[in-house]
Amino acid sequence: MALQTVISSKPEAAGEAPPAIRVRGIVNRFGTHTVHDGLDLDVHQGEVIGVIGPSGCGKSVLLRAIVGLRPPQAGMIEIFGRNLAGLSPSERKLEERNWGVMFQDGALFSNLTVLENVMVPLREHVEMPVELMRELADMKIRMAGLGSDAGDKFPSDLSGGMRKRAALARALVLDPRLLFLDEPTAGLDPITAGRFDGLVRELQQAMGLTVFLVTHDLDTLAATCDRIAVLGEKRLLAVGTMDELRENPHDWIQEYFSGPRGRAAAAGYK
Repeated sequence: MALQTVISSKPEAAGEAPPAIRVRGIVNRFGTHTVHDGLDLDVHQGEVIGVIGPSGCGKSVLLRAIVGLRPPQAGMIEIFGRNLAGLSPSERKLEERNWGVMFQDGALFSNLTVLENVMVPLREHVEMPVELMRELADMKIRMAGLGSDAGDKFPSDLSGGMRKRAALARALVLDPRLLFLDEPTAGLDPITAGRFDGLVRELQQAMGLTVFLVTHDLDTLAATCDRIAVLGEKRLLAVGTMDELRENPHDWIQEYFSGPRGRAAAAGYK
């Protein structure tokens, strides 16, 4: 029988910071197909949490529900203690400035240069001179590990790893408190993926970010994540460190972490 992680829903003690993300009772359906049925999850402020699970368990669906791209059929989502469902459109727009999102394929606009892509959130959320926007966007491009000359290029001129970095720069341009990454190393070679993992961890520590990271990459989990949440069977199966999850008797969790690739990934980052 699987061990179900129990998440307390009691209010925080006086002076204690609320979770960066609190999900309670989330239900996500597509027609008659239920992806999540009463899913609960807390994400602590300042941590990197990896979200994993079998194909079709709704990892990206959960991310999209949290950021409001696909409202759930039921349940509650709080970000930094604020219930998103209770916000007015103007309040919601202000709240959205606190997070950045990097989608799986980068989702860069093909007809815009890298610099113009990175400037998109600034144009949407901030009133400032265009020249200052360009300076901020260029700074974030360099923070993401790209040269300043990358700003004048179009996404089609970039390698897969460079497009990922450009998408990361756009996600960071508003100096968010919360960063969502959807399969950030998918399609990258191991060396490029390893460098990207290191960049994410370096930026998270330098900027004090909370990172919600959807992945299937065991090396990414071992290199970057403080805790790992396992989705499956329409709910949260377990959450904990990699070492803690290796002790969980659930069949899928055991197969994932205790197989040869799981053991190699864990050993490589001891």
